[in-house]
Amino acid sequence: MEPVKKHVEEWRPYLYDVIQSKVDELRLLGYDHVTHDEVWNCLQKKVWRKSNEKTLHQVVQDVLHMSDRLFMSFLTVQVQQQDEELSQQIEALSQWEQDHKEVN
Repeated sequence: MEPVKKHVEEWRPYLYDVIQSKVDELRLLGYDHVTHDEVWNCLQKKVWRKSNEKTLHQVVQDVLHMSDRLFMSFLTVQVQQQDEELSQQIEALSQWEQDHKEVN
């Protein structure tokens, strides 16, 4: 009998304890405020971006083998994207302010 493959999102309800184990590990390594969602998002964007149909044991293995370096890389990209989005919002607000000064 072939192991059942599902989209990784379908396995998430079964993975609470495994993800908690990874959260605890990362907290021991100094990532004090890491959350389940951050670990999950990291896995989705860095590990499962190309192959997201997996068996349960493959998903568990991916969670347990996720390195702190991979997580740090994920966080770095997230911060850079947030900075870029903030810069774009500030630029748009400045442009809006200039446009409305000229009208008044």
